[in-house]
Amino acid sequence: MRVLVVEDERVLADAIATGLRREALAVDVAYDGAGALDRAQVNDYDVIVLDRDLPKVHGDEVCKQLVSRRYPARIIMLTAAGELDDKVEGLSIGADDYLAKPFAFAELIARVRALGRRAATPLPPVLERAGITLDPARREVHRDGRPIDLTRKEFAVLEVLMRADGAVVSSEQLLEKAWDEHIDPFTNVVRVTMMTLRKKLGDPPIIETVPGVGYRL
Repeated sequence: MRVLVVEDERVLADAIATGLRREALAVDVAYDGAGALDRAQVNDYDVIVLDRDLPKVHGDEVCKQLVSRRYPARIIMLTAAGELDDKVEGLSIGADDYLAKPFAFAELIARVRALGRRAATPLPPVLERAGITLDPARREVHRDGRPIDLTRKEFAVLEVLMRADGAVVSSEQLLEKAWDEHIDPFTNVVRVTMMTLRKKLGDPPIIETVPGVGYRL
């Protein structure tokens, strides 16, 4: 994950960058709003840690410009103004998160990582793979044009496999994504659901079992 830290207090900016690098993140630093916009034109960042009160170009304006050009990075605003109205204003201009100074660094790390998970390139609304078309909004599945009636859990498992885009998905990951926290981790529900899902999808089989690892579509 690549992060841009934008903060005019150089000691704080460098400290944030050092801490993020210790978390194995790639970090660039800008000390004013103009530098932030310049760097964003050159590099693709996953997350931007943006101080609000910046010289040259105010942080609000930086945020507005990035949002207007549909820059894909998630933005977390840092500011000494922690009142509710300030937070609402920051979020209303396009920031994804807001953290008031002073803050605990562990919280900043957690928020950056959370935003980074959301910064992945979104998949199309309708998923297609191996002749399967899955529409999450309408809860419809077709194989080679033939409608397939799935239970909620079968649908959820198939969606997780399709979103993995050919990567292997473990049983643990399927439990995490398709079931809630109350599910027994030692249950065989994944195996049973996979069996019924394969039967409904028909031949030729398209869900591969990778022994000792998981499943792949």
